[in-house]
Amino acid sequence: MKKPALYIVLLFLLTGWGCKNKKNSTVDTPTSGTIKISVDESFQPLIDTEISVFEALNPTAHIIAEYKSEGDCFKDLINDSARLVIVTRELNPSEAKYFKELHMPIKSRAIARDAVALIVNPSNPDTLMTMHEIRDLMDGKNNPRKYSLVFDEQNSSLVRYVVDSVNHGQPLPSYAMAANGCANVVNYVSQHKNALGVIGVSWVSNPFDSTGLSFLQKIRVVGIMGDSTYNYLSQNQGFNPQSPQYISYYFKPYQAYIAFRSYPLTRTVYFVLRQPYFGLGTGFANFLGGNKGQMIIGKERLYPLNLNIQIQQATIE
Repeated sequence: MKKPALYIVLLFLLTGWGCKNKKNSTVDTPTSGTIKISVDESFQPLIDTEISVFEALNPTAHIIAEYKSEGDCFKDLINDSARLVIVTRELNPSEAKYFKELHMPIKSRAIARDAVALIVNPSNPDTLMTMHEIRDLMDGKNNPRKYSLVFDEQNSSLVRYVVDSVNHGQPLPSYAMAANGCANVVNYVSQHKNALGVIGVSWVSNPFDSTGLSFLQKIRVVGIMGDSTYNYLSQNQGFNPQSPQYISYYFKPYQAYIAFRSYPLTRTVYFVLRQPYFGLGTGFANFLGGNKGQMIIGKERLYPLNLNIQIQQATIE
């Protein structure tokens, strides 16, 4: 074959390979394209707002969020069916080892401080509880009112939080149940006098959210006295935690009390990103940790960890 003909053949092959490679290249950028993310179901009100604002600022960006249990979010991250997950923990050692063996860079960042809210039926007089009482209920040691505990999902971050941080590893009692979503927890509690619901505070904390306002008409949020306060007050002779004189020592999950952890049931919100290139997952993650995303977190009455804002008290009845 003559050299000119050989050059033509090589040029044709290289051009064909280049076109094929272009078709297979990434099509999303930090501000455009379409990706799927998985989000802990307890943060749906917050992330719905974050996505709406991000897409309004970037009209060619489309983020499809699937709300599910935290365990399923991490499964999606491992299976590469979600570029980004929004959860309440970072990778555990086995997950970190898995991604290290894949040589897959994983980025995570704490973006907010959240709270776990306990809710009761409006006809229930028990709207003030100590952490001693809550632990007895959560591990099954003492349940004088015959409460049924209602969580969102069996494998949710709320279940993990209670088992790890409240029960110190002890399992939930037999009277705990899953309602298949935070909205269903609210509905169940509103219809059952002796139900104690466990939900993420963003479902009931935003006074500008119509869904949250409608929920607050159905339930009451419990005020909680922390262990350090209880132990200090118990030194007083005749201390009775239910006495009206101690009502100011019970805290509801208002933003200021979440920020300074006066409210005892707080937790941290993270994003965990699996994206080896600078794409839409990176762009949305940066938005969540940036000024605009953090301001939305503050508006939703969680505490933003990357922005200094003025804390205002929300009304939760």
